[in-house]
Amino acid sequence: MYVCICNAIKESELRRAARHTSGDAEAAYATLGKRPNCGQCLVEADQILFEERELGRLPLAV
Repeated sequence: MYVCICNAIKESELRRAARHTSGDAEAAYATLGKRPNCGQCLVEADQILFEERELGRLPLAV
């Protein structure tokens, strides 16, 4: 699914970027070599980054 239409950033790319940067959506976009254009995606992108980072901290179920 595309999160950012302006930059054609997919959710999977954003989740990968979340593992390599600790900043907000704009920092993750920079990691991908992009900049926000219209900005309508930033709230959703921040939520995805938060979710990915939180899930990464949870211990695996046994």
